[in-house]
Amino acid sequence: MVSAVLFGIQLLVTIVVGIYFYTQLRQQNKSQPAHRKESGREYEKLQKMRSLHLSEPLAERVRPATFEDIIGQEDGIKSLKAILCGKNPQHVLIYGPPGIGKTCAARLVLEAAKQSKDTPFKSNAPFIEMDATCVRFDERAIADPLIGSVHDPIYQGAGPLGVQGIPQPKPGAVSKAHGGVLFLDEIGELHPIQMNKLLKVLEDRKVMLESAYYSPDDAGTPRYIHDIFKNGLPADFRLVGATTRSPSEISPALRSRCMEIYFRGLETEEVADIAFHAAERAGYTMSHEDAQTIGRFASCGRDAVNIVQMCAGLAQLEERTEIATADVEWVIYSGHYPARPDQKADTSNRVGVVHGLAIVGSHQGATMEIEAVAQPGTGKLTITGIVEEEEIGSEGRKIKRKSTARGSLENVMTLLHSMGYHTQEYDLHINFPGGTPVDGPSAGVAMAVVAASAMTGRPVDGTMAVTGEVSVRGLVKPVGGVPGKVEAAEHAGLTKVLIPMENRLERFEHTTIEVTPINTLEEALETMLLPAESLHPDEPCSAPASMPAAVLSVEEHTAKSMR
Repeated sequence: MVSAVLFGIQLLVTIVVGIYFYTQLRQQNKSQPAHRKESGREYEKLQKMRSLHLSEPLAERVRPATFEDIIGQEDGIKSLKAILCGKNPQHVLIYGPPGIGKTCAARLVLEAAKQSKDTPFKSNAPFIEMDATCVRFDERAIADPLIGSVHDPIYQGAGPLGVQGIPQPKPGAVSKAHGGVLFLDEIGELHPIQMNKLLKVLEDRKVMLESAYYSPDDAGTPRYIHDIFKNGLPADFRLVGATTRSPSEISPALRSRCMEIYFRGLETEEVADIAFHAAERAGYTMSHEDAQTIGRFASCGRDAVNIVQMCAGLAQLEERTEIATADVEWVIYSGHYPARPDQKADTSNRVGVVHGLAIVGSHQGATMEIEAVAQPGTGKLTITGIVEEEEIGSEGRKIKRKSTARGSLENVMTLLHSMGYHTQEYDLHINFPGGTPVDGPSAGVAMAVVAASAMTGRPVDGTMAVTGEVSVRGLVKPVGGVPGKVEAAEHAGLTKVLIPMENRLERFEHTTIEVTPINTLEEALETMLLPAESLHPDEPCSAPASMPAAVLSVEEHTAKSMR
């Protein structure tokens, strides 16, 4: 009797459980069609979105497809090939202003590297591109698109493995670039935490991940996850970092792991060439004169293409296929594009004016006129257009000091006084025009020449330029950026440039401008200062009306020093 009752209860429970699961299964089957129907609608909507395309932007149409399409970067591309196309490619940092082809060059060089002999890059080597300013990450390591992260089971969306309590590694860009190139644009903007993580990956060539939910003894964890936590995610790639910052603003630890190359800013003629061909590709005609106008106002190739794009829009509104001068002028006016400074130098011989050389932007050379006026006085010294004071040191400890430009001028005046110039009898004013404060000692020789010219009334040869630091003993010391400075003097129409002897390179012998290395200030004064009678009557003279007679010539100073 008891067994019959137990059997009846067991049967009843079985029937109830069966009815429950049967009901749940019917409800699930009823909900699936609705779910599938909704999924189908969303999929169709996605496909319709994919089928809709606007016209291709002009910037994409004119994007360089070959090395010949990248204007003005022959040296930079050659350097990039030398670094990446060998059998031992290295990490590299590319410095340069925006819109000059750094990204396109890196992509094309990887394709060239794949065809190189003994290259480690396979034919399917990836090119992964990221912008460091947009790399978002969570300090708790929930998400990290650059380095990679672990999706722990406690987080929403952990999936079937998460339900089982298994952490899931998620590869980042460094692992996706394994075997290829990771191009990190604006690398100077990378968050310090991310930078430190990236440096570790560059050192180890793998990404080690951790999770409090991982157990090496869990037999339910898939084998590949065990392997990742034990050996790390592969991340053997070559980093190509691009930046518009100067080298001093980039992490020294990163720079020590990378080769460094420089892409220069484009010249006016090169930007004009980009504008002219962009108009052709857009199906419009443009005169070379209008292209030159765009070249004078566009700071880079991207600006030139944008101006052409807007000009083409104006022409299209009036059903024209020709871009008119009025279109170009209206776009430049409405867009408030500033004119690029004219780098053509005044080659006339003038008293108190010398052509100096400087580095602006991303190691691009530039010529600048340094002017001086000397008046009878008591030795008062005034200098304008320079950085008066600079701050150096780390965040924890900073010190302020007098700028190196002003310190260089004081060296110059001490040296000129020792050479016999009566600096104590003049009030001297030296000015660096242009509006951009100048710093650095490389204008030392130029300041000495212009000061001597102003005090003696002797004109400076207007066809020459000079760069170099000067010591209180009269020696010309080496300075940076000399190749760019020589190019700037050449483009400015000058015929000769004086540089420090220690900056001499054989490549200067193949330029159209004469490059003369010098060791002492006396050589610069003797070469650049002309006799006072050579000054044209109509040319300005900044020398004082009455000049002291006791100013030694270069020969007299040399003889006195020997005695």
